[in-house]
Amino acid sequence: MDTRHVFIFTVRTYRNIKNILVAVGDFYMQTNDKLITELMMDIYEGKTQLPDFQRGWVWEDGRIQALIASITNNYPIGAAMFLEYGNENVRFKYRTIEGAPETAVAPSDLILDGQQRLTSIYSALYNPAPVHTRTDKGGEIYRYYYIDIKKALDSSCDRVDAIFSVPKNKIITSDFGRKIELDLSDREKEFEQRKFPLNIILNFTEVQNWQNQYYAYWNYDREVIQEFTDFNTKIIIKTMQYKMPVIALGKDTPKEAVCQVFENVNTGGVSLTVFELVTAVFAMDDFELRKDWDERQALYFTGDLLSVISATDFLTACTLLASYKNDKTVSCKKKDVLNLSLMDYQSYADDLTKGFIEAEKMLQEERIFGKKDLPYSTQLIPLAVLCTLLADGNKIKATNVKNKIKQWYWCGVFGELYGGANETRYVNDVVGVMDWVSDDKKVPRTVQESYFNPVRLLTLQSRLSAAYKGIMALVLKNHCKDFISGREMDFTVYKSENPDIHHVFPKSYCEKQRYPKEKWNSIVNKTPITYSTNREIGGVAPSQYLTKIEAKGQVNSEVLNEYLESHWLDVESCREDNFDKHIVYRAKKLLDAIENVTGKVISGRDSDEVIGKFGQSL
Repeated sequence: MDTRHVFIFTVRTYRNIKNILVAVGDFYMQTNDKLITELMMDIYEGKTQLPDFQRGWVWEDGRIQALIASITNNYPIGAAMFLEYGNENVRFKYRTIEGAPETAVAPSDLILDGQQRLTSIYSALYNPAPVHTRTDKGGEIYRYYYIDIKKALDSSCDRVDAIFSVPKNKIITSDFGRKIELDLSDREKEFEQRKFPLNIILNFTEVQNWQNQYYAYWNYDREVIQEFTDFNTKIIIKTMQYKMPVIALGKDTPKEAVCQVFENVNTGGVSLTVFELVTAVFAMDDFELRKDWDERQALYFTGDLLSVISATDFLTACTLLASYKNDKTVSCKKKDVLNLSLMDYQSYADDLTKGFIEAEKMLQEERIFGKKDLPYSTQLIPLAVLCTLLADGNKIKATNVKNKIKQWYWCGVFGELYGGANETRYVNDVVGVMDWVSDDKKVPRTVQESYFNPVRLLTLQSRLSAAYKGIMALVLKNHCKDFISGREMDFTVYKSENPDIHHVFPKSYCEKQRYPKEKWNSIVNKTPITYSTNREIGGVAPSQYLTKIEAKGQVNSEVLNEYLESHWLDVESCREDNFDKHIVYRAKKLLDAIENVTGKVISGRDSDEVIGKFGQSL
């Protein structure tokens, strides 16, 4: 491995250690260097294993060669992190490293970080079986690793160039197998080619046997003995004496700290989440959480809306529900999710699934049909929990209860209150809304805190904003109709024609007229329009495209006016191409709609700021 790779490993180790110190504190952690031979023996004997949430991960052939080069050069390869096993606080199912013998022995340590490096070292330098690896293009292969004795001793040769792999039959061929380039299929051929098998390099007895047979093969030639003596001193012994830094987390380390460690040290490209840790905990009681979630997801969470819910989201919602139902302190922070019991999961998971389905139906009633139009995916978590809790006695079907839920939902959207860390808000909203359902005077915090600035309308320029998506849903909820077909943009039209958000006064027209982009590109000048209708509109003034639609006999003037009004558009402004009047009219209508769904009067509609932006009060 070249100095660049060494630098990357070293920096990575330093950065990870700093992060870990912050995450878990010195109290739980100790560091020491361990001989690579000791590490491999512990893996072989089952003293060191993997927690079951660690997924299989195979390094590429070239990467393994570079790793071996670093070790034989005595270069750093980064630290490993172990968790001392044996405390009920962190009970994970475990399994042996790939290639190690299966054992009934409980491990002393679980590998939290360094799985790929330790697996590669064990497979390539300790295990007699061929190494399961991959080509650079991802093809599955099995290889043995060798080192060229002469090249390894050549100071001008990069160590990685002295290391190579051969297929499991130990024969390298070319010309589609017709020509043998290298044959190491037996010991004598290894001796003849002076290629040392690396899978015995950490086994002193095997090294001695190979050495003795090697000398005998060459009739104890003095040059051969001297060369191998140098090789033994500079390569074999140094490899046997190689030490790897090990950060050991004590058995008292809390689960939430273990989870935080994963977020800090995981750099292998596979995201390890709270779900993986809970999966490993439940596995100790022979419950396959991943299988349960996969089946549940396939049956209930593949629709456009609910597909945004992840396994961790579901566990968070289940924790929130369980803590409320069990009359405990209601909470769903990471540590609470990690402490979710299997009994609670099994008790509430099915009801919660129904709660998510009910939440989906409610959002569809509010004209939120798909994930791209969903203001906040996070708000689905408390919404589903509320739907689950209110399913008792079928309260969720009562109009007054449902209206409160919808009012709370829209206050969250237009107050834009679900954009950050939300665990505390989840709790406040579930407890608050449930209290509100029982007592009209106990208004939840999200409803109290919700505020919408009228000038915010002009800054809503793209669908990245929750309020932007919310306004589009309100336009759809007003039973808006397509300008040409007159079809109401309900769920059926949404699915079949996929209407999108387009400008009422077209972009190119507004640019030619030099209207301020702040206005023409804002939500005030946009509305849901089908693709086919948008093509008819083109880039001309509203008066022109409306006349064009009528001239084609697609719809008469009176009916077309009704279609425009269903979008909260001022017919006179559109017919006369009066842009400023159009903006003011539509802004008023949108603010009225927001007031209606949030149940809150929007203050400042006549403020100096509003008058300065819109030219008059709203």
